[in-house]
Amino acid sequence: MVFDFLQPLDAGLLEFIAGGSAQALGNKAEFHTNEHFPDLENTSVAIIGVLDNRGADIKKEHHIHLNYIRKEFYSLFPGNWDKSIADLGNIPAGNTQQDTYFVLKSIVEELVKKSILPIIIGGSQDLSYAIYRAYDRLEQMVNFVSIDSKFDFGKQDDELSAASYLTRMIVDEPNNLFNYSNLGYQTYYNSQEEVDLVEKLYFDAYRLGEVCGNPTIAEPVFRDADIVSIDMTAVKSSDSGNIVKFIPNGFDGKEICTLARYAGISDKVTAFGIFNHDDTRQEAPLVAQVIWYFIEGMHYRSNEYPFGSKEHYIKYIVPAEDEELVFFKSDKTDRWWIEVPYVSNLNNKLKRNTLLPCNYQDYLSACNSEYPERLWKAQRKNII
Repeated sequence: MVFDFLQPLDAGLLEFIAGGSAQALGNKAEFHTNEHFPDLENTSVAIIGVLDNRGADIKKEHHIHLNYIRKEFYSLFPGNWDKSIADLGNIPAGNTQQDTYFVLKSIVEELVKKSILPIIIGGSQDLSYAIYRAYDRLEQMVNFVSIDSKFDFGKQDDELSAASYLTRMIVDEPNNLFNYSNLGYQTYYNSQEEVDLVEKLYFDAYRLGEVCGNPTIAEPVFRDADIVSIDMTAVKSSDSGNIVKFIPNGFDGKEICTLARYAGISDKVTAFGIFNHDDTRQEAPLVAQVIWYFIEGMHYRSNEYPFGSKEHYIKYIVPAEDEELVFFKSDKTDRWWIEVPYVSNLNNKLKRNTLLPCNYQDYLSACNSEYPERLWKAQRKNII
């Protein structure tokens, strides 16, 4: 059984958690101990640590244990949540990185099949590749969202690492990647060739300033995501506490928690990961709060995707040059979608009309005869 690869939590950590407040998360979650493995039958969220950061190209050996993050997280108090949490323990570093990837892939696949949402605490961000591969046998195209200051492209023959995993997602078979979205890239960390490649592949990328100026633009991006991966180096050091590598610019603590909450609210997100932190006491409080806000968002999911019944949506038709643009607005949450039409005579990845999350500004732009960029990119991806 795949869960046999998981190591139980340290006895000292469990003792610390048990000594916390009776109302804290630590006394409302189930834990993998030497004597007990959590009952997954009634579990909504499974937390998994991965003790492997070899993909970060760290020259000296750097042991990680993730106890600081867990101490901070389980000391927090839950909101009015109905989500049951189980901490399944840690995946140890395998003999090779491929061993670690295989175990993580197998565990995530099993959890997603059981409709349990895994929260993965790394480790280096190349672990996102293993999470992506977990969807291979689930027979679906995958939308991947990364909160990151870099695109993490590498050369095709580069060894898989935190700096090159995205290239492997694009080129490796089976090719299940439908869309990649980046939130918070910083131009001076990315070559012009990489920026051009994102455009050429019709992927979505939002600069740090765009998202900081209006965080709500990220909500439709998350609403269409299957996997969300956070690189903690996207947060500036003054807020993250990362003193190992100084990062002058990035998201602040409030902004990264806002994005995590948007990700949690998305009905479509089925896996969430946080990577490239330095497993220090300084960084642990913010990582713990990011996890807290993601689960808080899950509590407010509205189950609007896919549509349960059209009667809860207002349909808007906007005439365009050669077609009609069809928008839907939820009367429950005021969220917007635009219809991507299926064209039968094209080599189309879609098998039917589908709905693309958008926002009110996209509708206003369409009314002003501006073709929505998200729709245009989605249509291009369908036929290439």
